[in-house]
Amino acid sequence: MTRPIYGVLLLLLLVACGPRQLEPDDASECDLCNDWNLPQEPFRIYGNTWYVGTAGLSSLLVEAGDGLLLIDGGLPQSAAVIDANIRKLGFDPLRISAIFVSHAHFDHAGGVAALQRLTGAVVYSSIAGATALSSGELQQDDPQFLDALQRGFPAIANVTAIGDRDVVTTAGVEITAVYTPGHTPGGMTWTWESCALGTCNKIVYADSLTAVSAEGYRFSAGPAADQLIESADTISLLDCDILLSPHPFFFGMHDKLERREEGNPFVNNVACFIFAETALGWLEQRLHSEGH
Repeated sequence: MTRPIYGVLLLLLLVACGPRQLEPDDASECDLCNDWNLPQEPFRIYGNTWYVGTAGLSSLLVEAGDGLLLIDGGLPQSAAVIDANIRKLGFDPLRISAIFVSHAHFDHAGGVAALQRLTGAVVYSSIAGATALSSGELQQDDPQFLDALQRGFPAIANVTAIGDRDVVTTAGVEITAVYTPGHTPGGMTWTWESCALGTCNKIVYADSLTAVSAEGYRFSAGPAADQLIESADTISLLDCDILLSPHPFFFGMHDKLERREEGNPFVNNVACFIFAETALGWLEQRLHSEGH
């Protein structure tokens, strides 16, 4: 008479222990959020590197032996898109062992907490970035701090802070951390090598270098302008065959996808130099608007 009861209990146990599912956090609201979060078909960029982000916010998947690495998580509502894109490519998100973050703003770190809960991955950032990511709040020295009071992001557990030029090695893939502050105090650029058909290219995921701030902030009155100049110089000198960045329009993703029949338009060994020069031009305009 007890066997049916045991059977029901076993069934309930199996359901409870079933595959982990993504549990997204509350969505962020902003003027551009809906456009940023429009779906994007995932695709291979080169070798072991895939684009799994949205139409307006980058997220990258890197194959590393038997595991996977993820870079950036978009908005809180982007996590579900990223999860679906990874599965659409035939990968299991539960194989993600590490998540790397470019900078601690709600539009790039917002989905990381949910993706970490799903995967159990370690999150990597700079020392300054780890403080913000762990709290879910920007620090007061961030140029966007006053705006960010209205737009925090879900706090992230188990954040590992690493130093400038430190290397994280996972299943044979070496990802190098490059400090590039200015847009945020803890801004990070990540680089790694990707090989296909006997040809290896150095990929640079360059952090944002835009002089964007809350109203009233002056780049000319603080360290951010000097940091942006130094970071632009750093990125321009990197070994760089493929440039990627947190917003797809910075590296012309949609235009490049339309030209894929001509070869791989993402391969361009002067792209990092152009990216840095463009950033310095934006900064010059900002400083001019401040009277400098």
